[in-house]
Amino acid sequence: MNDHPHTHDEPPAPALPPETPVDAGSQALAEALRSSFAIIKVLMVLLVLLFLASGFFTVGPQERAILLRFGKPVGEGEAALLLPGLHWSLPYPIDESIRVSISGVQQVSSTVGWYAVTPEQMLAGIEPAAGATLNPIADGYALTADANIIHTSATLTYRIKDPIRYVFSFVNASNAVQNALDNALLFAASRFKVDDVLTSDIAGFQEAVRRRATQSVDQENLGILVEQCVVNSVPPRQLKDAFASVLRAEVNRSKVLNEARSLENQLTNKASADAESLINLAQSDRARLVSDMAAQADRFQELLPQYRSHPTLFVQQRLTETLGRVLTNVQDKIFLADSADGKPKELRLLLNREVQKPKLEEAKP
Repeated sequence: MNDHPHTHDEPPAPALPPETPVDAGSQALAEALRSSFAIIKVLMVLLVLLFLASGFFTVGPQERAILLRFGKPVGEGEAALLLPGLHWSLPYPIDESIRVSISGVQQVSSTVGWYAVTPEQMLAGIEPAAGATLNPIADGYALTADANIIHTSATLTYRIKDPIRYVFSFVNASNAVQNALDNALLFAASRFKVDDVLTSDIAGFQEAVRRRATQSVDQENLGILVEQCVVNSVPPRQLKDAFASVLRAEVNRSKVLNEARSLENQLTNKASADAESLINLAQSDRARLVSDMAAQADRFQELLPQYRSHPTLFVQQRLTETLGRVLTNVQDKIFLADSADGKPKELRLLLNREVQKPKLEEAKP
């Protein structure tokens, strides 16, 4: 053993490398990188500010907005509705705002019972040519209560009265309204006859569609208010001429019936007027005769005491009065009194009446 202690020497410190002189190009590059980093920092700050500023949005006076954060509404009930004005939210995809019009009119159209037509033809108002037969695969139709086929379409106009329910009750509430209208159109058609749908009761059929659609959306509680429903119905295009002939016959029938009813009313009114006139005339004659008879009876009752007191004198006075009335305008009056013995008298008269002179004829010019 070595009793002498061993000493460990520290390793010498490494020598610093000599400073390398920086050339002008390297220094310029370093300064350019520092300037670029500064510009990038400023741009990033601006981008962040722009990103945050993109969260501002405006809700119109006739709108309400619902704020969704990661797909869930912020707030519950009425508190989830944002009133008109300026609002801010975290930018998409964190937050998302859904605007809902509370006074604007929404529309859905049902063509489940209409024949095949492209959107371009519909916008241009062009009716496609009808095939030889109805194609159930492409053409829509509806069955009536009397087992006839018609084409019918409807347009439903509604307003949103409960935005929260309208947005969150269904994935797409507009599709739910569309389905309700389709169901209402086919349901109402099955309750009406073809003549009623096309001619006789068009307004009743349209009201039945609107009522059924309203009941459906109320049962689903979609949060909408139905304003109007317009229905258009036509016969199958393959039978257009036949339906037109039936319609003309119906029009002629209605015309003849109206003319007959008009003549009936005229004759009935004339007969009623004539009957009323005859009744009034008869009542007037009856009243006059009754009045005359009553007056004569009263006069007879007044003269009866005189006759009873002096019959002969009364008869002579009445005879004189009667002859006076009868002979007032008689030119010659001859009175033959009865003889005392009751035998007829012979009366001989010599009449020498002056002959009237004929009128002189007017002298001819």
